[in-house]
Amino acid sequence: MKVNVGGIDRILRILVGVVLVVLAATGLVGWWGWLGVVPLATGLFRFCPAYPLLGINTCPLKRD
Repeated sequence: MKVNVGGIDRILRILVGVVLVVLAATGLVGWWGWLGVVPLATGLFRFCPAYPLLGINTCPLKRD
């Protein structure tokens, strides 16, 4: 799995994911808040499955 999420993209994904999960866990938003797991996971694993399909890579480093 190649790394394709980097920098500010990664930080924003993690922050948005954490905020959505916390809001869902506290009951402030509905079930859709649990979708925050998706950006959280893609930020932590530094891989977004949609990026290769769209030809996007925000990681400046070349890793395999």
